[in-house]
Parts: sequence; C-alpha cells; structure tokens
Amino acid sequence: MTLSIPEAGKRRGGRFGYRVNAVGVIAFLVILAWAAVAVLAPVIAPHPVGEIVDFDFFGPVSAAYPLGTDYLGRDVLSRIVYGARYTVGISLAAVTIACVLGVALGMTAAVVGGWFDAALSRLFDALTSIPNKILALVLVAAVGSSIPILILTLAFIYVPGSYRFARSLSVNVNAMDYVTVARARGERLGYLIRAEILPGILGPVLADVGLRFVFIVLLLSSLSFLGLGVQPPDADWGALVKENIGGLSFAAPAVIFPSVAIASLTISVNLLIDNLPRRIRDRSAEA
Repeated sequence: MTLSIPEAGKRRGGRFGYRVNAVGVIAFLVILAWAAVAVLAPVIAPHPVGEIVDFDFFGPVSAAYPLGTDYLGRDVLSRIVYGARYTVGISLAAVTIACVLGVALGMTAAVVGGWFDAALSRLFDALTSIPNKILALVLVAAVGSSIPILILTLAFIYVPGSYRFARSLSVNVNAMDYVTVARARGERLGYLIRAEILPGILGPVLADVGLRFVFIVLLLSSLSFLGLGVQPPDADWGALVKENIGGLSFAAPAVIFPSVAIASLTISVNLLIDNLPRRIRDRSAEA
C-alpha cells in the first residue's frame, strides 16, 4: 500500500514530532545567513568599513562594487556587512536582557502574588504607557549613544512588555493542579519557577522573544535614522539609510540595499515565528 504525499507528510510529522515547513526553513536560513555575516564581517567584507574606494558618489552596481558606493564613495557591500554586526549584535543583546529579566520577574510575580505582584505590575504599566520611540529618544539624548547605552536603553524599553506577557501566562500555569501539589510538598520558589512554571510557558515565550527582536531592530534603525544610534564611522543598517537619504530621489543602491537588509531580517523572523504555532497545531491534530 502506497501513501499519498499528504499521508506521508503526516507520518513523518508524527514520527519526528514536527513538520518541516518550506517557508519556515527559508526564513531560518536567511536569519542564519545574517548571523554568519555578522560574525564573519572582517573576513567577508571586501574593504575596510570607512575606506573611500571610488571618487564617484552614489556609484551604480558594478563588478568592482556589487552594491554600488555611498555618498562618500565607500563600498556599500562592506558597509552593510559591517552594519550587520551592530544591527544583529545590539538587537540580540538587548532582547536577551529584556526577555530574561522580564520573564524572570513575570514568573516570580505570578507565583509570589500579593503586594509584590501589584507593585511590579503598576510600575511596568506606567512604563508601558510611554511611547517606545519617545522614551528611547529621551534616554539616549540624555545619557549618550554608545553601544552599551543603546543595548541597555533598548532592553529597558522592552522589559515591561516581556514581563506582562510572561506574567499572564504564568498566572494560568500557577493555577494548575500540579503546581498546587508542588507547593503543598513545600517546594521553594526557585523550584516552582524553574521546574513547574517555565516549562509550561516556554513555547509562547520563545515566540515572543522573536517578535521583540523584530521590534528592537526597527527601533534601533529608527534611532540611527534620527542620528542617535550607532555613531560614524561605524553604522548599523538604519544609519546607512539615513546617511544616504540624499540618493533616494534617483534610487541610489546605497539607500535601497540597507533597506532591503532590514526588511529581509525582520520579515524572516516574523515568518519563522508564524510557522511555530502551525507546527504545534499539526502535532495536536495528529495526536
């Protein structure tokens, strides 16, 4: 008896516990490629980041300069490759700090409850009421725009959202019978959070991490576009768009390709996240 393609796919899904989705795989490969570019930038980039290689500004795409040149005659490909280190690196560091801190506080508040939960929730609600871009502009303008300050600022802005998301999930898990039994056994707070609450919310939390990574990339690009992000001669992708905006009227590659880089990374993360719940639903249906 032969299996049809859908039936064969279901069998594979049941055997390995997940379906391989072509869109998700392509998105993952794009993300992996940008991560590799960020790590290997000094090896991949054909020219130093600030070297002027062409006397013609906003040069066209050519064999010597595959992505053209910018407003000073610098190689756009090299600038984008080095810019990946700042865009991916700063965003990854910021989302890690924000989500680790937010999730830890959210789970703790849900388990402890009482005044601790109420005070922490009201504090983060107040911070959430401030628009992200305004808060980022105020903090960066007041303190400075060094890379550590950018990371801490972006993390600080997205901790409240991560906290609220993790707390809402943890409150539901905390009401489960197995958590009540663990509490009746006299388990400590650390055990309840680590062994009982975290496994129950890990999947949605990982999806939330991906979404916040996208938000941070876009906010970092906005700050750089306004001149408050990574400072020259270094530049992230948002700064590349800003410094070459004069070439927008005649569609200079120096404006187009950094924008494409931002779009490819953020869209790929979104597509990868969109496919995670689909695999979970497929597994539930097969069961």
